[in-house]
Amino acid sequence: MKNVAVTLFAILTSTSFAMAEDAGCEAFKWPVTREQALFAGAPSTPSGAALAVGAAADLALVPNDKAGFAVPPERAPAEGTFGAVASVAVPPDGAIQISLSGEAWIDVIQDGKAVKSSGYSGVKTCPGIRKSVRFKLASGEATVQFSGAKKESLKVAVLAPE
Repeated sequence: MKNVAVTLFAILTSTSFAMAEDAGCEAFKWPVTREQALFAGAPSTPSGAALAVGAAADLALVPNDKAGFAVPPERAPAEGTFGAVASVAVPPDGAIQISLSGEAWIDVIQDGKAVKSSGYSGVKTCPGIRKSVRFKLASGEATVQFSGAKKESLKVAVLAPE
């Protein structure tokens, strides 16, 4: 009986893993293939740098208390996590999509205030990409804050939504 239970468990586990693997990147609400391609060649970029729309960066993070946030992050970062601040020139239509390789909170600041996202999709089973967040902003400069990351670097892609 024990062997039957072990065998059944193994079958169910492999089926669950296969289903999760199949869901993978397809589980995002929108395609993330552009981000995956850009992440492969993302250049190292220090905190405080400008992020270009249509490109990715391997952003160096610092302890949250040294990140220099323009406004406090909407979600308070856990102790011992990392963050960064960057700028982005928002295109005339105002729509941007920020995608991350790992877990972190994203705040976009314009005119001294955090702007609510217009869309969110996150998946834990997609290799190399964790979340993608859309924002509708005014054309011009914006500050992007990343906080609560568990690692000292984070790949970031800023794109126009498809």
